[in-house]
Amino acid sequence: MEKEKFYITTAIAYASRKPHIGNTYEIIMTDAIARFKRMTGYDVYFLTGTDEHGQKIEELANEKGITPQAYVDDVAGLIRGIWDSMNTTYSQFIRTTNPKHEKVVQHMFKKFYEQGDIYKNEYEGWYCVPCESFFTETQLVDGKCPDCGRPVEKAKEEAYFFKMSKYADRLIKYIEDNPGFIEPEERKNEMLNNFLYPGLQDLCVSRTSFKWGIPVDFDDKHVVYVWLDALSNYITAMDYDVNEKGELYSKYWPADVHIIGKDIVRFHSIYWPIFLMALGEPLPKKVFGHGWLLFGSDKMSKSKGNVLYADELAKRFGVDGVRYYVLSEMPFSADGSITYENMIKRYNSDLANNLGNLVSRTIAMTKKYFDGIIPSPTCPEQLDDELKAAASAAVSGVYSDMNTYHIANALDRIFTMLRRANKYIDETTPWALAKDESSKARLGTVLYNLLETIRIAGVLLMPFIPETAGKILKQIGANKDSWESVQSFGALEAGRTVEEAENLFARIDEQKMLAEVEAEHEAAIKAAAPAPEKPEEIPQIDYDTFMSTELRCAKVLACEPVPKAKKLLKLQLDLGYEKRQVVSGIAKFYTPEALIGKKIALVCNLKPVTLCGVESNGMILASGEEDIKVIFLDDSVPCGSRIR
Repeated sequence: MEKEKFYITTAIAYASRKPHIGNTYEIIMTDAIARFKRMTGYDVYFLTGTDEHGQKIEELANEKGITPQAYVDDVAGLIRGIWDSMNTTYSQFIRTTNPKHEKVVQHMFKKFYEQGDIYKNEYEGWYCVPCESFFTETQLVDGKCPDCGRPVEKAKEEAYFFKMSKYADRLIKYIEDNPGFIEPEERKNEMLNNFLYPGLQDLCVSRTSFKWGIPVDFDDKHVVYVWLDALSNYITAMDYDVNEKGELYSKYWPADVHIIGKDIVRFHSIYWPIFLMALGEPLPKKVFGHGWLLFGSDKMSKSKGNVLYADELAKRFGVDGVRYYVLSEMPFSADGSITYENMIKRYNSDLANNLGNLVSRTIAMTKKYFDGIIPSPTCPEQLDDELKAAASAAVSGVYSDMNTYHIANALDRIFTMLRRANKYIDETTPWALAKDESSKARLGTVLYNLLETIRIAGVLLMPFIPETAGKILKQIGANKDSWESVQSFGALEAGRTVEEAENLFARIDEQKMLAEVEAEHEAAIKAAAPAPEKPEEIPQIDYDTFMSTELRCAKVLACEPVPKAKKLLKLQLDLGYEKRQVVSGIAKFYTPEALIGKKIALVCNLKPVTLCGVESNGMILASGEEDIKVIFLDDSVPCGSRIR
C-alpha cells in the first residue's frame, strides 16, 4: 500500500549572516514534525534552504570586497552546517542562486507579464533594506519599518508591479472557506483585517537600483524582486516549470504546510497564494506562522548584545538539550523566551532529573535485583493502571498535538508521563519489595512497568530528541520502536537484557556555567572592540592654553529631541550658579530619559552657536567616534565645581 504524501517546508533563510537560535528554532520545529510524520507512516518530503539575492547582500559583499556569489556561498554553507549540527533530516536544501531556480523564476515573471498580471510603473516610497520591503507613510511605525523597527530610506525607481488587487477577492473567499489555511487563528485575522479587507495594494516585483538578483530576461535593467524570487522556491525545488510539471511536483504538491515566522505570514498567505492563482496551480494546504524566540522579553539583536547561537549553545547543553528547550518553550501562538538561566533550570529539572534519573535508576534496579534481565509482569495491582493510563494518555495526546502543531504541548504530555513514573517508584518502593523474597514477582512487575513506560517515552521522544531517544531504547534492551508498538502497554519483551546505564544528561552547576558565560561574553566584547588607532601628530599646547578651557560639573535637568534634527538633543543644565542650554549630537546613542538627572562635564567658555535654530552654550564631554559614550561624573560632585 502506497504511503500518504506529506510535503513540509521551512522559510528559506536569508543568506546575509549566521542565523541565531531564534532562526534555528524553525528548522528544529519542522524537523520534529517531519520525523513524527515519517514515524506515523507518511512519505515525507522536507524542504529548506537559503534566499540569496537582494540589495542587502550586494552591500555586504561590497563591504567585504568580494562578489555577492562568493558571499552567499560562504553564508549558505554556514547555515547548512548549523542545520546539520542540529540533527535535522531535510530532503533537499535549495539555494535561490541555483541556475534551475533562476530560469524558472524568469519563466514565471514572463508568463505573468504576458497574461497582464504585471505592468511597469514608477515606485516611490519608504524602503527597508534588511526586510527588502517598501512601505507607505501610513504603514511606518514611528517613522520606522513596521516589521523590524529599523530606519527606512526614501526610494524612487522604475519597477514592475503585480496586480494583487485582481486576485484579492478570490483569495479572501478562499481564506474564509478554508479556516485552517492560516494558523494560528490570530494570524488569519491579522491578514484579513489589516491587509485584505482594507484593500490590497499592487506589489513591486522588480528593482533597478541594484544588480544582485535574477535578471528580467526581456528588460535587463530590472532584476526580480525578492518575494517573487524567494517564494517560488517551494515549487522550483519540486522541478516545476511554467510549461512542465516535474515528477516531484506531481507527487508532492500542494505543500501540506509552510512553517514560517510570524513576521512573514503576509508574504506566504497573501502574495504566494496569489502568485499560484495566477499560475493556475493549487494553493498550499496550510501556512503556519510560529512566534519568535525572544531573549528574555527582547527580540534578539546584535546591537543589544543578546544574540544566542545554536551551535554555541550545543557546546554547553548538547544538541538534544538545545532541541528540547526550544521545542518545549515555544507556545502554539505566542512568543517563546530563552536565557541561559532558564535553559539550565529546564535542563536540570526535565532532562537530568525527570528523564535521565528515571532511566538510570530503573536500569540500576533491574541489574541489582534481576541481574539485568527484564522480568515478566506476573503480579499486577490496581496502582499499575494509573501508570498505564498515563502512558496511554501521552500516546494519544502526542498524536493529536503533533498533527495540529502544538509541539510544546506534545512534549509536556511525555514529561507528565515521566513524572508519573517517578511518582510510581515512590509509591511502589522497589527497594522495600526487594527485601522480601515473597514480593519478588511484584518487584518484577513494577520494574517491567517502569521499563515499558521508559520504552514508550523513548519512542515518543524520537521526533524531538532523537539521539537521546535512541540511547534510551538501546540501554533498556528494547527491540521495538515503531509507532504501532506504543498503541498498547506491554510490547517490551521480558527476558531481554538491559545494558549499562549511560548518563544521558549530566546535571549542570548553574553558578559555574553562568560565570563562564559572563567571562566569555566580556572577553568577546573586548576582542571585538577595535584597537584605538594611533593619532597623527597632535600639536602640543602650553599649560596656560589648556587652563583657559573652563570645565565644570553640570546636572541635566531636562532633555528633548531637537525638532527635524535626528542627531541632536537639547539639554537644560544646572551649573549651580546658573542654568545653561546646550545642544549635543548624541541622539543616536542616548534617549532623553537616560540623561536626565545625570551629572556631566561641560566646556563652559565656548562661544554660543546656533544648531538647527537652537542656541547652544557649551559642549559636553564624550568619548568615541562610532559609538559615543558621554562622560558621567559621580553624583557627589557639586554642580558648578571646576574640573582640572
